[in-house]
Amino acid sequence: MSESPEKLRLGALVALVVGSMIGGGIFSLPQNMAASADVGAVLIGWGITAIGMLTLAFVFQTLANRKPDLDGGVYAYAKAGFGDYMGFSSAWGYWISAWLGNVGYFVLLFSTLGYFFPIFGEGNTVAAIIGASVLLWAVHFLVLRGIKEAAFINLVTTVAKVVPLALFVLIALFAFKLDIFTADIWGLKNPDLGSVMNQVRNMMLVTVWVFIGIEGASIFSARAEKRSDVGKATVIGFITVLLFLVLVNVLSLGIMTQPELAKLQNPSMAAVLEHVVGHWGAVLISVGLIISLVGALLSWVLLCAEIMFAAAKDHTMPQFLRKENANQVPVNALWLTNAMVQIFLIITLFSASTYLSLIYLATSMILVPYLWSAAYAFLLAVRAETYEQALAERKKDLFIGAIALIYAIWLIYAGGVKYLLLSALLYAPGAILFAKAKRELGQPIFTNVEKLIFAAVVVGALVAAYGLYDGFLTL
Repeated sequence: MSESPEKLRLGALVALVVGSMIGGGIFSLPQNMAASADVGAVLIGWGITAIGMLTLAFVFQTLANRKPDLDGGVYAYAKAGFGDYMGFSSAWGYWISAWLGNVGYFVLLFSTLGYFFPIFGEGNTVAAIIGASVLLWAVHFLVLRGIKEAAFINLVTTVAKVVPLALFVLIALFAFKLDIFTADIWGLKNPDLGSVMNQVRNMMLVTVWVFIGIEGASIFSARAEKRSDVGKATVIGFITVLLFLVLVNVLSLGIMTQPELAKLQNPSMAAVLEHVVGHWGAVLISVGLIISLVGALLSWVLLCAEIMFAAAKDHTMPQFLRKENANQVPVNALWLTNAMVQIFLIITLFSASTYLSLIYLATSMILVPYLWSAAYAFLLAVRAETYEQALAERKKDLFIGAIALIYAIWLIYAGGVKYLLLSALLYAPGAILFAKAKRELGQPIFTNVEKLIFAAVVVGALVAAYGLYDGFLTL
């Protein structure tokens, strides 16, 4: 990676974190959460999420500082700690999660435009797919002009998207009614929600989805002007987004009841503000969402290409993904990413998949990379690696790493068997690229342990394929 032209400062790195985390999720949060849980479970769930995600943020900060030689974030940590196939799987899973999320963003974006132009419907009409395709390739060619230019535009859209969110929070503070908020704290009047434990478990994938992007700065660690800025950007971005998410979700529950929120169409934040101030509130949030989604799409296109490029640079992905253009953009990785987005956009024309089902699947794909990052940080502290002169820091990081690891395991449990099997179906084909990369190096494809892991993935994929065919699994 050459030096000066593409180096990113702290502000740009923070914007990448905030920009990739604040996409469409926050604008649909009131309905998405109310569909699974009432006030009490929501507060418990946010408490677990805040602690779990904060420890993950600290994990990425610690690893950026203690392992400055590892570029590519989630991918590099898995490889360094657990071998080539785990590293490959993290890169592959992260990449699929990112572009699947982009497909979901396009559906939500044109569904929102459908509020103004009915021809776009719910975001999966012919007109919507044509519009999404035009926008996809416009973003593609913008990114081809250079990472730094794209990062600057992302900074501008990040600032623009925060304004309507701040306005929503301010208005909601004045409209909040305690009697609505406390009317049915544990959801006892709605037996469909189940126990409080079930409510908390069911809302967890949504909370993870709205935080995906927390690792954005670490993915771009090789392009950071100062290495120490990577950790700072991760923590600053996390705290900023956490405040917005909790305020939007909790304040909405004091404006409309859980059953009312659960019935709203997305973006549900627009309907909540319309309930308070009238039609202009819905227009404001819809415009804010459109700006937000365009910015998030840009962030995630950058992240998709960068993770494949970083993996190809050290031969975990095939060498054709290493190619850069004159502007130092990983051009083949970018083409492959956006080709997959285009294919899945076309599939949405013929599929019943909704925005929510797409984000659940995207979220489940990223749980494995998060798990290996937390496990690697914990492993470093257990081994005292890089802690030779820092005993107090080691104890602190051991505690943080343990909490992050427990949280990552809890997330996989919360996702359930369905999404674990569907993830296996998407992980299994990646072995073709892994095998190609290994052959280029003249090395055996798998170690003995990796053969067992891959066999388990293949069994899961076969069960998922049969489940989709038989109908006991659905997207």
